[in-house]
Amino acid sequence: MKILSPESAEPPSRGDAAHTNIPFQIEISLSTAPGMPLPLEPLPRVAHAPRFPIGAQTRAFARKYFADATPVEWDDWRWQFRKRIRTMAELERLFVLSDDEREAILRHKGSLPVGITPYYASLMSRHDPDDPLRRTHIPVGTEYLKTPGEADDPLGEDHDAAVPGLVHRYPDRVLFLVTGTCSTYCRYCTRSRMVGNAGGEYTFSKSQWEKALAYIEAHTEIRDVLLSGGDPLTLADEPLEYLLTRLRAIKHVEFLRIGTKVPVVLPMRITKNLTRILKKMHPLWMSIHFTHPTELTKEVTESTARLADAGIPLGSQTVLLKGINDEVETMKSLYHGLLMRRVKPYYLYQCDPITGSSHFRTPVEKGLEIIEGLRGHTTGYAVPHYVIDAPGGGGKIPVVPDYLVGRDGEDVVLRNFEGNTYRYKDPGGTVGADRQPKARKGKATV
Repeated sequence: MKILSPESAEPPSRGDAAHTNIPFQIEISLSTAPGMPLPLEPLPRVAHAPRFPIGAQTRAFARKYFADATPVEWDDWRWQFRKRIRTMAELERLFVLSDDEREAILRHKGSLPVGITPYYASLMSRHDPDDPLRRTHIPVGTEYLKTPGEADDPLGEDHDAAVPGLVHRYPDRVLFLVTGTCSTYCRYCTRSRMVGNAGGEYTFSKSQWEKALAYIEAHTEIRDVLLSGGDPLTLADEPLEYLLTRLRAIKHVEFLRIGTKVPVVLPMRITKNLTRILKKMHPLWMSIHFTHPTELTKEVTESTARLADAGIPLGSQTVLLKGINDEVETMKSLYHGLLMRRVKPYYLYQCDPITGSSHFRTPVEKGLEIIEGLRGHTTGYAVPHYVIDAPGGGGKIPVVPDYLVGRDGEDVVLRNFEGNTYRYKDPGGTVGADRQPKARKGKATV
């Protein structure tokens, strides 16, 4: 048996010369596990099988567009994966496409195909092309425009790859790209050069996994491994457990992290068996990609609850996107909803300058405006780190509003969230000495 993840469902390669020598597919053969079941086999029809809750909008969508699907099939993540919306005909069956969308889909070639799970499609507007979730997953014409500063690999990950699929940029941690497959493809994906194309120039194999594992074993300074891709949770349980077990056996690896959007776009993937596997791997953390409050459904409440109940600390990663989530109230609603679901807002990313992403990127000032609109106006737990992942491999650089006004003698002069200035006694200090504040006196805090 070779395929141990649902990647066989990906469309054939339509890559062009601009995408040669790029890894974007993981094909694994575990000869040590004879008789392992195929990951795409249907779930057994057990009457007492636990069911995900289903929202009214999603229920109506399923009845209208997937009337032949049984409740058990709708709850089966493998069925959802097989039934992803990937073609023009499938999109036109579900959505009234704009001329811009239709032309962009017809023009599409290369990696980063369209792929939307039926569940996630149920959250999108049928008629409105400006719907936030629709805009982030159905191509438009500006995707084909390259503007200054954009690149296929803007973060320089290929340059920092110690071995194929393993990025060692920071001293004590590595990024392990374990698959090139996602269940749903975001149009602003920073790895659009390498995901979603199943007919790749070369494939990731178990031997390539082993090379990455050998590198980690040989480098004792590595204490933290982040699994990403693609999406690691598109792997079937068996290979995922194999990989996590191998990593957990490396003594100097203190904790593991998984970066994923699956709990949001394919929440029924968070099965009891998956949480059983993950629970054995502690300490294990998970960063979940959220975009908009629309995603905070009954199903997502269940998927995050299952993960949190398994003792997994959950953080969110959100990309700041023009016209989609670039308003303070939108972000506040999202972050409040995440906290209610035991997910800590962790990172707010400035959109990476991936080729064809200009229509998604905001000015940096917009991100600062959002952070200022959150800081002090709501709980600090709801305020993420706003970062720019520096082009060329510079890593994540925090960008914060400037609350330091300057220095006046022994006083550090500070500005609070309301714009008022305050003084803090700091004898012998020098911070702020390069600034001469012209500020009214406020209360000194000690």
